[in-house]
Amino acid sequence: MNSLKEKYLSIEELISLPTLSGTTISEDGQNIAFVKNTADWQDNTYRNHIWIYEKRKNQCSLIGEGTAPSWSPDSRQVAYLRSVDKKNQIFVRSLDGTCSIQITNENEGVSHFKWQPSSKGFYYIAQSKESVEINKRRESYGDFHHVGKEYRNHCLYYIEINDSIQKAQPLTAGQEFHILEFDISNDGKKVVLLTAPSPNAEDIFNRDLYMLDVETDELQKLNIDKLLGGSVCISPDGSQICYTASIREKEYYKTHIQDNTLEIYDLKTGEFIQPLSDFDSTVTPIRWTSKGIFMKWQDKTNYRIGLLLENGTVEMLSGNEDGFVHDASITRDGIHLAYCKAKPNETFEIYVEDQKVTDENNAFKGKCKSNREVISWKSSDDLEIEGVLTTPADFDPHKKYPLIVLIHGGPGWASFPVHSGCFNEKYPVEQFIEKGFIVLEPNYRGSSGYGNDFLKANHRNFGLGDYQDVIYGVDALVDRGMADKERVGIMGWSQGGFISAFCSIYSDRFKAASVGGAITNWRSHYVNTDIPYFIRMHLGDTPWNDPEVYAKTSPMNYIQSACTPTLIQHGEMDARVPISNAYELYQGLKDMEVDTEFIILRGMAYSPNQPGMNVAIMKQNVMWFSHYILGESMNDNWRDSI
Repeated sequence: MNSLKEKYLSIEELISLPTLSGTTISEDGQNIAFVKNTADWQDNTYRNHIWIYEKRKNQCSLIGEGTAPSWSPDSRQVAYLRSVDKKNQIFVRSLDGTCSIQITNENEGVSHFKWQPSSKGFYYIAQSKESVEINKRRESYGDFHHVGKEYRNHCLYYIEINDSIQKAQPLTAGQEFHILEFDISNDGKKVVLLTAPSPNAEDIFNRDLYMLDVETDELQKLNIDKLLGGSVCISPDGSQICYTASIREKEYYKTHIQDNTLEIYDLKTGEFIQPLSDFDSTVTPIRWTSKGIFMKWQDKTNYRIGLLLENGTVEMLSGNEDGFVHDASITRDGIHLAYCKAKPNETFEIYVEDQKVTDENNAFKGKCKSNREVISWKSSDDLEIEGVLTTPADFDPHKKYPLIVLIHGGPGWASFPVHSGCFNEKYPVEQFIEKGFIVLEPNYRGSSGYGNDFLKANHRNFGLGDYQDVIYGVDALVDRGMADKERVGIMGWSQGGFISAFCSIYSDRFKAASVGGAITNWRSHYVNTDIPYFIRMHLGDTPWNDPEVYAKTSPMNYIQSACTPTLIQHGEMDARVPISNAYELYQGLKDMEVDTEFIILRGMAYSPNQPGMNVAIMKQNVMWFSHYILGESMNDNWRDSI
């Protein structure tokens, strides 16, 4: 047992670590706004508060509750979203003011907004008004919905700032598309819209770009016949737009995994330019500055930011050291920069011109902290796999430790060597280290940041290929004398839960498993999830056309060999991975007389919005593995002991 055991952060302290986001810098480079999400233990909820760092004072100050801060182009005011009757509305506050002014009063709330370039108003996205026909139908017959036929799209509105709340002007009302994202030219004359036919998630394959002329109200659909990503920005002179787009044609991605690149479209010539042919990673454009295109991309276990210059070179902006840039903001002239970043073995901080201005890592002061490093091994087909290995502060290289494998979700995501509850919100790694475990987080095939070939390496091979990547990582640690092969557990949520279920059923290598929000049967999941296209992309077809691939990649196909004690945790309201998956696994394990507990998290979808529920999820996992791997007692009252 670790001699410094008592000094690690407790579960409550881990959950209390603030999550920083929404970093935005004023155009004069003097002030930075950001959002801090913290646990309100008294009300058992999470709250978002906006903070402002002022260079002149060299200090941070609290503004109040809200999200999505945005500085006015003249740098004199900050706008943000604040909940009013559970609907987000735009508020504005002067830098030297003491109160905020509400600007919008949308019935369904505002989802996204941007300042008009002269600071006199806002463009924003909100849900379209309900049709008179549907309203009358409800009054006459009751409430019902035609699946796949009736939607309330997001529309673009404009509203001016005045002493009193003005009526918003609809700019795309009546249009048969749903707005996902937009950007405005510097002169305010053009708005580029990234759209889909409807809010239906499957319309990811049918995104389009439109250009709106603000002065004439003319709306032009751009002739871009590619699968578009989720970001778009317009050049300072309004002549070009930049976006993420597929390398291949749209139809390819209905049965294949997406790979994106950066593309530029010239509005005058109709020419397409792909300026980053040597980048084997999805790049997200953030803003087109006068110096170049400000962008973000993943590089294995790092997230980086940089400027794509006119000559095609990329200027790194986040320094040469490794780390995860969560979000970033740059001024229109491309000179001033602010970003939120976690360096290896640290949690997130706000940086301005590469200088740290917050001190969230102070939470570790006087505490013992684990060490996280990136390791690699070869899988069964000689594919190199990386992962994050977490070890105690007093790690003994001559000792064999019990091992827990923590599988990230996705699969288009990765594990990173940073200390942050926002990545492992259900699995308290520090507490497992305190209990004497070491933790391995594999970036299995299909993880992002390792290039397109790696991203597609588990195509039609879910579970099977993942198992090989995981088990070869376990064997690597056993061979290095670090892990005790007789004391290995596995856990994960969503896609990580699926892999945990597959590995623990397919093999007898694991002494305990925790399966959270997991897919257990691809065939039944296909007709119950809200994203069936995701399954077709990865398995290559529908279950009706190719039942064999759905069978061989489903954990339930191997249930008769199950022998691993399994904790099942699932959100009752999860639409992405419906709880029917958990019921099927639970019944199968019971029929096979395998030790199992099934915990339904009432009212929860994918993640809890109550810190108390987070505590319960984490404690349940610690207790489960402590019992089945470390041999600690766990009587029938363990369910109430948290």
